[in-house]
Amino acid sequence: MSLYFCREFFRGYFMTLTPIQPAPFRPALRMACLLALFFALVFPVQASGGEGDGEKFSPGDMIMHHISDAHQIHIIGDLYIPLPVILLHDGHLDVFSSSKFWNGTNEHGELLFKPYTASSGVTYENHHEVITLAGGGHNHNEHVAHSSDSAHAAHPAPDSLANMTPGHGDVPHGEEEHASHDHPIDFSITKTVFGMLLVVCIMILLFRSIAKSYLRRKGQAPSGLQNMIEPFILFVRNDIAIPSIGERKADRYVPFLLTVFFFIWISNLLGLIPFIGGFNVTGTMSVTIVLATLVFIITTVSGNAHYWGHIVWPPGVPLPIKVILVPIEILSIFMKPAVLMIRLTANITAGHIIILAFVGLIILFGQNSAALGYGVGAGAVLFMVFMFFIELLVAFLQAYVFTLLAAIYFGDATQEHHHHEEPSHASH
Repeated sequence: MSLYFCREFFRGYFMTLTPIQPAPFRPALRMACLLALFFALVFPVQASGGEGDGEKFSPGDMIMHHISDAHQIHIIGDLYIPLPVILLHDGHLDVFSSSKFWNGTNEHGELLFKPYTASSGVTYENHHEVITLAGGGHNHNEHVAHSSDSAHAAHPAPDSLANMTPGHGDVPHGEEEHASHDHPIDFSITKTVFGMLLVVCIMILLFRSIAKSYLRRKGQAPSGLQNMIEPFILFVRNDIAIPSIGERKADRYVPFLLTVFFFIWISNLLGLIPFIGGFNVTGTMSVTIVLATLVFIITTVSGNAHYWGHIVWPPGVPLPIKVILVPIEILSIFMKPAVLMIRLTANITAGHIIILAFVGLIILFGQNSAALGYGVGAGAVLFMVFMFFIELLVAFLQAYVFTLLAAIYFGDATQEHHHHEEPSHASH
């Protein structure tokens, strides 16, 4: 499959150089050919059948493996970047590299993990990127000695059967509660945390450079990086903050809105760059819930008497309607940030899932038949290139929508009561 797309790549690339193709479409065709070559090399179709493989390929497992958080940045094949694991257990802080868990890859390219005994004597295991204690909190030597006694494991003593708990293996009943609650607190730098810190560092370097440029070139026209970023800064202030909050109060919220806008946008673009681990920062619920919580806190603190009065006791509404309306208004306080969180997470993750689903189709059909793999792969790669360009647009749109809705919530919370003049009664 890779050779097929290499041939089509060079054929398509040279065709774009000829005068047959319209000039405006040549850059887009070149980019499509490059992306087709990338997907063909990274996700080659296996022409052999699946009978000889020990396990049948599962597209769902592959998709979840790529979009979920991890304790390492998996580049391609056996190439990966280990991240620090920081665990707190019984007052002991264990810090070690995630490479201590790694033991190779299987035929599907998935990392295999093995237990690791930390310096504190506690053995940890990595179960689908969830780090737990091996053997219910026993140290590594006791765990190995216990597992090596195969005779007792296969034929437990009769008096020990009464202390066994169904569904919990050979954990005695008295230790079941200890084993189920004795878990380490994980402060590890995972792939999502690393991506988030990387975006923050990019933003600090970016805006410090722009701020210094403003100081050096007071009263002069912007240039370079300042000229590229300034339209977006003015867009957030003049087209989002001021219309939604008001010119008099907008500048109080512009720093937060700018931070949220550029953080989401850069995070989304980071997830579209190949060969750097497939970051899914804003597609992770733990990140979006923090952003939504910040919006909720600022909205709640900024709310004036007029805002809370319309929620707790809406004016001009009959009492029977208030009984129904007030609980709905109170529930909407929590629903608004929840909608922000779900919308951002779902839209960013959906794009990755669609692209990976077509990758899974290529591999799945290629395992059964090489001809099917070629046929499905040709259409799937074209659709993945199309989705990639759509994701570039979605990356900006989701940052814009989140920032706009946050500004609207701030505007509702700070809106002042407008006194309407009573109509004059000239007849009286």
